[in-house]
Amino acid sequence: MTSFTIPTVETERLILRAPHQDDLPAMTAFFATERSHMVGGPKDELGSWDSLVKRLGHWALNGFGLWHLTEKSRGVFVGWAGIIFAPGWDEPELGWTLMEQAEGKGLGFEAAEAARDYAARHQGLNGVMSYIAQANDRSRALAERLGATYEREAELLGKKAQIWRHPQIDLSEPALTTERTGQ
Repeated sequence: MTSFTIPTVETERLILRAPHQDDLPAMTAFFATERSHMVGGPKDELGSWDSLVKRLGHWALNGFGLWHLTEKSRGVFVGWAGIIFAPGWDEPELGWTLMEQAEGKGLGFEAAEAARDYAARHQGLNGVMSYIAQANDRSRALAERLGATYEREAELLGKKAQIWRHPQIDLSEPALTTERTGQ
């Protein structure tokens, strides 16, 4: 049997945690919307299930991956953020997605910043990039807010995208997150 641990990381308002089967209904609802086309959707329930189990496999094979985000104040699953590296990717990517009800609150920034900081400090992934679909103005604005800069045009899985490069994390500065153990 293979076993692995997905760290649980906390920020002021979020818990970055392992994907759970209980997340499937919210993922299925998200992937049924047009909003999901920027991140591989639309998908039906089986496609959403495939996304869920691939996230767990990603952690098992790479030692990093996407965390699912729980908003602390409401205890609600609100999206995902973390590092993606699969066939077709040029290098590990910092990615993020929020459910519609979580947008406009700064949670995407908080999650992406925490995932980027953790990846640099604990996973040897500093100065990562993000693929951003050309029409995804919100993600491009978030990348800029995170200090990322446009690097070049690219293609990911047959679709045009832009690569945005994130700044290196100064590892001598205090970490942005707290890691919980035993979860």
